Amino acid sequence: MSDSEFSDKSILRSWHKNAAPWIRAIGEGDIASRKLVTDGAIVDAVLQRQPATVLDIGCGEGWLARALAERGPEVWGIDAVPELIGAAQHRAGPRERYRPLSYEALAAGEMRRRFDLLVCNFSLLGGESVEGIFAASGKLLNPGGHLVVQTLHPMVTCGDADYRDGWRPGSWAGFSGDFSEPAPWYFRTLESWLRLVRRAGLRLEEMKEPLHPETGKPASLILVATPIL
Repeated sequence: MSDSEFSDKSILRSWHKNAAPWIRAIGEGDIASRKLVTDGAIVDAVLQRQPATVLDIGCGEGWLARALAERGPEVWGIDAVPELIGAAQHRAGPRERYRPLSYEALAAGEMRRRFDLLVCNFSLLGGESVEGIFAASGKLLNPGGHLVVQTLHPMVTCGDADYRDGWRPGSWAGFSGDFSEPAPWYFRTLESWLRLVRRAGLRLEEMKEPLHPETGKPASLILVATPIL
């Protein structure tokens, strides 16, 4: 993959191409770590804040929005991939609302309402687009609201590369052969994630590192932040 292909646009192009196999993979429970650890971890992290309204940013096919809505909150989901939004809408319950919307449009103010909680579940993989979401979070939250982010744990996913911010090539290792053109992703150190929180005018309220029961290593990193009053 050339340097020109490491970009937020490349991520979006990959997800447009792989929407159908992703929907199948989630529906069939193909990602073991999600079933064992991370799905439950993000649901618990959100529900602990007892939000009445939630915005699921990068909602994909809608599994998280459905899981949350079944437990009480009214949940809105946005995603830039129409096929994923269509799948979410097809299974939507009465407390779910979905609309196609890019991160850039969200950051620009096109979602004209506020929420008690914003959740990003493994959906912040880019560069500038992620910075835009953090910067806009204060304007999307009700007073006392929270931003909850689950992402790849930097210490585990760094591998043999230098521990510094930068683009990394993607991989569909472990997935079926239906997937192609893996999306690149922007690696951030823990310090960099915390810097995003501070620059957005947020205060880190909690940090969690859910452990994988088989490897004993962090399966993810969860950050919970709230606007500084």
